Amino acid sequence: MTSHQNTQTMKPATAAKKLGVYLEATPAEFREGVVSRSELSALQADPPQWLQELRRNGPHPRPVVASKLGVSIAGLARGGVTEPLTTEQIEALKQEAPEWLQRERATQAEVRKEAVRIKERNEERAEKARNQES
Repeated sequence: MTSHQNTQTMKPATAAKKLGVYLEATPAEFREGVVSRSELSALQADPPQWLQELRRNGPHPRPVVASKLGVSIAGLARGGVTEPLTTEQIEALKQEAPEWLQRERATQAEVRKEAVRIKERNEERAEKARNQES
């Protein structure tokens, strides 16, 4: 019996998500084909010019926009941002600092603080449980 290895492939949308780029802004040959794991690794290791340009200037998908603004994806929606933004547009929003952005950043900071508090509490409980077992 011979073993033959199937090349794992993914849809362009999945590959774009893993690369952190907006699918509709990628070249047609990327959008219309499939991407193998080795091709994805090559794109990550040595990004071609189009990928470098997209990462630098956008348009960026919502998760990237949210990260660059320091808010959640839901916060973007609450702020009325539903379309991909370019780096220039993101920087302009940061400069304008509209009320919704300030509010969402504060909310995100509270969420992060709470996550740290819960993690520390759980670590303390785990430590107490280990000590009681000893």
